[in-house]
Amino acid sequence: MTTHVTLEDALSNVDLLEELPLPDQQPCIEPPPSSIMYQANFDTNFEDRNAFVTGIARYIEQATVHSSMNEMLEEGHEYAVMLYTWRSCSRAIPQVKCNEQPNRVEIYEKTVEVLEPEVTKLMKFMYFQRKAIERFCSEVKRLCHAERRKDFVSEAYLLTLGKFINMFAVLDELKNMKCSVKNDHSAYKRAAQFLRKMADPQSIQESQNLSMFLANHNRITQCLHQQLEVIPGYEELLADIVNICVDYYENKMYLTPSEKHMLLKVMGFGLYLMDGNVSNIYKLDAKKRINLSKIDKFFKLQVVPLFGDMQIELSRYIETSAHYEENKSKWTCTQSSISPQYNLCEQMVQIREDHIRFISELARYSNSEVVTGSGLDSQKSDEEYRELFDLALRGLQLLSKWSTHVMEVYSWKLVHPTDKFCNKDCPGTAEEYERATRYNYTSEEKFALVEVIAMIKGLQVLMGRMESVFNQAIRNTIYAALQDFAQMTLREPLRQAVRKKKNVLISVLQAIRKTVCDWEGAREPPNDPCLRGEKDPKGGFDIKVPRRAVGPSSTQISFLPPPAQLYMVRTMLESLIADKSGSKKTLRSSLDGPIVVAIEDFHKQSFFFTHLLNFSEALQQCCDLSQLWFREFFLELTMGRRIQFPIEMSMPWILTDHILETKEPSMMEYVLYPLDLYNDSGYYALTKFKKQFLYDEIEAEVNLCFDQFVYKLADQIFAYYKAMAGSVLLDKRFRAECKNYGVIIPYPPSNRYETLLKQRHVQLLGRSIDLNRLITQRISAAMYKSLDHAISRFESEDLTSIVELEWLLEINRLTHRLLSKHMTLDSFDAMFREANHNVSAPYGRITLHVFWELNFDFLPNYCYNGSTNRFVRTAIPFTQEPQRDKPANVQPYYLYGSKPLNIAYSHIYSSYRNFVGPPHFKTICRLLGYQGIAVVMEELLKIVKSLLQGTILQYVKTLIEVMPKICRLPRHEYGSPGILEFFHHQLKDIIEYAELKTDVFQSLREVGNAILFCLLIEQALSQEEVCDLLHAAPFQNILPRVYIKEGERLEVRMKRLEAKYAPLHLVPLIERLGTPQQIAIAREGDLLTKERLCCGLSMFEVILTRIRSFLQDGVWRGPPPTNGVMHVDECMEFHRLWSAMQFVYCIPVGTHEFTAEQCFGDGLNWAGCAIIVLLGQQRRFDLFDFCYHLLKVQRQDGKDEIIKNVPLKKMADRIRKYQILNNEIFAILNKYMKAVETDSSTVEHVRCFQPPIHQSLATTC
Repeated sequence: MTTHVTLEDALSNVDLLEELPLPDQQPCIEPPPSSIMYQANFDTNFEDRNAFVTGIARYIEQATVHSSMNEMLEEGHEYAVMLYTWRSCSRAIPQVKCNEQPNRVEIYEKTVEVLEPEVTKLMKFMYFQRKAIERFCSEVKRLCHAERRKDFVSEAYLLTLGKFINMFAVLDELKNMKCSVKNDHSAYKRAAQFLRKMADPQSIQESQNLSMFLANHNRITQCLHQQLEVIPGYEELLADIVNICVDYYENKMYLTPSEKHMLLKVMGFGLYLMDGNVSNIYKLDAKKRINLSKIDKFFKLQVVPLFGDMQIELSRYIETSAHYEENKSKWTCTQSSISPQYNLCEQMVQIREDHIRFISELARYSNSEVVTGSGLDSQKSDEEYRELFDLALRGLQLLSKWSTHVMEVYSWKLVHPTDKFCNKDCPGTAEEYERATRYNYTSEEKFALVEVIAMIKGLQVLMGRMESVFNQAIRNTIYAALQDFAQMTLREPLRQAVRKKKNVLISVLQAIRKTVCDWEGAREPPNDPCLRGEKDPKGGFDIKVPRRAVGPSSTQISFLPPPAQLYMVRTMLESLIADKSGSKKTLRSSLDGPIVVAIEDFHKQSFFFTHLLNFSEALQQCCDLSQLWFREFFLELTMGRRIQFPIEMSMPWILTDHILETKEPSMMEYVLYPLDLYNDSGYYALTKFKKQFLYDEIEAEVNLCFDQFVYKLADQIFAYYKAMAGSVLLDKRFRAECKNYGVIIPYPPSNRYETLLKQRHVQLLGRSIDLNRLITQRISAAMYKSLDHAISRFESEDLTSIVELEWLLEINRLTHRLLSKHMTLDSFDAMFREANHNVSAPYGRITLHVFWELNFDFLPNYCYNGSTNRFVRTAIPFTQEPQRDKPANVQPYYLYGSKPLNIAYSHIYSSYRNFVGPPHFKTICRLLGYQGIAVVMEELLKIVKSLLQGTILQYVKTLIEVMPKICRLPRHEYGSPGILEFFHHQLKDIIEYAELKTDVFQSLREVGNAILFCLLIEQALSQEEVCDLLHAAPFQNILPRVYIKEGERLEVRMKRLEAKYAPLHLVPLIERLGTPQQIAIAREGDLLTKERLCCGLSMFEVILTRIRSFLQDGVWRGPPPTNGVMHVDECMEFHRLWSAMQFVYCIPVGTHEFTAEQCFGDGLNWAGCAIIVLLGQQRRFDLFDFCYHLLKVQRQDGKDEIIKNVPLKKMADRIRKYQILNNEIFAILNKYMKAVETDSSTVEHVRCFQPPIHQSLATTC
């Protein structure tokens, strides 16, 4: 029974198909796309502080202070971004050249209109720094009050004050760096004063204050220093801030790179602020209040990022302090030396080991959690959750460590640019930024950077995939740790505090438990003995701590960024173990040693809870390498000469291009990772800097770089596979012989392009790019260009280069086949036809050039040698060298694949350059095909016709007139010397005919070469066809006769053989299984395969028949004989003229003269013999030839004399040689002509002649 489906249901089912995942098994060699990442923001900035009324009130008040200070820090960051990204407006505004300029008022008005909003921002910035300094100093003054000197100050509070110190350092450096800010304000001030915009004294004073603020360097630092020095004891608080930073740095209590560098900057700037007229940091060090030796050790990290591409040398804070000169010897960080931290290559061994170890451990969890899908469904134990929690934390710490390495190396390089003395490749005219980036890294350093970036981004992908698993483990672990600590660990100190009646300690412990505890049953057990200070019963007091996958509130946990709930818990715990408490006896002394250790351990572990709860954001921050692109500081140094730097100076492109240029196989799969730096930079420009113009510049650079990337990568891939094809097809014996002589032709090193060719959706600035399709487009164009160049190369050379053309095409064909495994290309035949201009035209460029070469070079300039079956170029050319276009200069990979392969193949095919023989004719047959051969033959026949009915005919008519009317063959009694002298005298006019050995022989040579070309083409074509037939025979049920033994029947063996090969018989198979269209194609193909010219058909017969039709003029046969039979002594027919010509070229030449065979080859004889055969004059030629008659007589008498300067014996030898040649030619021609005559006439016509009668008898009769 069929189910009825409505149209709506069918459409909804179709819509559901869009939700089906379609994985394409693309190898992951790129970071996760930020465009589809979502990060939840749990930072409430202590807005929920009032909910925790059970906490200590003073810490809730501190949370309020934290909230307002965080807001001020955020505002300070906005001003830092404003200063860093400031681009000069005044340079773009037209300047007033003179006071008489008519439009100067309009210019000034527009100047004010444009710059007034920017100057307003600067004014607000000046007010903000005043307010921030006042707020910071008021907090310091409050904490340094004599009554509060011994009060406990939380680490979070001290670190927030440290962030303020860092903010002041950053803002002051940015203000010092930006000259464009001062220029814009000066331009505004001039325009405003001209327009009298600032008329009131207050505006003038504020403008003057702003000018002074911007003009004075280190103004913020100076104001801060001045206001701090009037606060009694400020150095003690700053010492606490520095110490907490030292402690955090020493114990690695930081996660992101920015947190680490902030601690170092606070140390340095804090020491600078402490060392002044009032206090001395060296005295504080002597009092053990601070530890300068430890800070000096930390400052071995000489350079840290300040903001964007701005860096700060930490030693500068020390060197500019008040008491540095007299204490210089105490510092080692100020000495110029290279820290090993900046040598990334030395650290690569450890980085690789850490990466392999962590990836292996992560894979164990990833396979079970993500791949099998069991991660979220199964409930795990606390130990399993703790393992995943620790794994996530270690992963983030590793990523942060590697990112920090990269940023520190980059920062050090920016501060220490190279020059032409350190790097020979660096030109003296290189820009500052170019010397800091482009020429400042060795090849090993670039590879190390790429590898570390690839590790960072690759691990980010793997951890991002497990984000849901990690989040669940993190929430479970943190919840369990908090509840176990509050409900279990704190019971014992609470019991002791109740028993000893420590009311302050009881209030703090109870506040902690009430703030964080999530009791079973939603309330604290009222019968808990610890609340009464009693011991637990012998059976124990059972407390069930619940387990949930929820994290604490932001007020419970956060410190960086600082919110409240765990801040409350951590701060209250910190107050228990602090050395200061505001009373004579600290709370720490009231706790047992194990309890103090447990609280300290929990306090230390809980530091990372905030980062882990915001796992996605922490992961992104630990992998953020966006600052490798920003270059506002160096753009400012160009003073407007540069709007933006070219891509050759951009670090992402420098690293990408280095991989492409070196073609390092191990790095090729990393080539997409440096491009992800643009993703980081674009994300940072939009979300942190919030500047659209920066993103636009990044996007413009990405467009240019990616075009260059695809262009270079496609060329490399094409060159690689072209070299691979050339190496595969290179003759193995040739390679071995070269190796024996010490010449090694290398195979292309294996490279990993396959992975790149599988990339179908590369994510770049929110775009999904099909890299395979882009590379395919360029490689298709490269393949067309390669084929076009191969044909153009053939067109620029003579006919001998056709063998090289075929191999070039074969290499391209193999290249196409190798590339087609990884991309979708047009068929090779279609590409070849397009390159050959043979898509719609009946014949292509190859056919046209073959005929062009035949007509203008081969026929007139080549000599045929029947012994070697080859044509060679004539010693004396009778025509001008044809002009050919020079081929374009192209890269080596457009030929055979590489320079070594080009040289090797050139040596191989140089052996085919000096002749035209069977290899060339076979190649012509394969490349031209039936259609091309037919076209060439037809055109050759036209040439032969024009020669026979034009030039040659006129010469024949002339020479027949010159010939003696009657020339009898002398009797033998005259002897060979007499006969030679007789013929020499009779043929004197022919011998002395000036144009005989030039134009006449040249024209006949062209006809002979044309006939020979047709003959050799047919022979080569027959071989190719036989080869095809033999290869196709098993598929056409054409089987050879089998050998049979005695007693076996042939029919049985043949049937067995037919049954064996029946599955190969194509036509019946297609007829049984194929479509009607396939059946028709199979039958046509089978018919075309069987019907070949070599199967009983001869093209040369047709050629000879056509040439015979050109010999219709009467001069070829002469007038009818007077005796009614034939001309005997008369010189009226062509064979008599040819005998005279043969006599001429049989005469031996002098020592330094060229013979006829050297000048014209055998083609001359082929033309004469072919005409004789076609005219039916062969037997008369054999009987009445002058040379043959002389040869017979000379053989009888054996004389050797010199007659008329002609050596008789030498001439006889030449005659014999030509007689043998003529007989061979006649035999070949008669083979074809007799077949024609036999087919055309089945009845033999016999004519009977009367025997000759003597004259005396005739008269009597």
